[in-house]
Amino acid sequence: MDIQYYTGDYIIAREVPGHVPFPKLITAEVLIDKSKSTETETRMSIVIKNEELPLQLDNYCRQMFEVIKQSIESSRHWHLIESLAG
Repeated sequence: MDIQYYTGDYIIAREVPGHVPFPKLITAEVLIDKSKSTETETRMSIVIKNEELPLQLDNYCRQMFEVIKQSIESSRHWHLIESLAG
């Protein structure tokens, strides 16, 4: 992923072209909710989207959401409580 925009509580990243057709390239938006953060928990909303029509439940966008979710969970002992993908 290539970071397009970054602040302390918001990140936009795009998938680097070359591995999948352009309509499948994903964009990830991450919003970190600092107002509800504690020493042990940080809430974040993650939206993964692309131009692909969601004709199947297990489409490329969903698969990439799962990859990103696993990366977050395996890093720094993070755990996603709730997940949604579009």
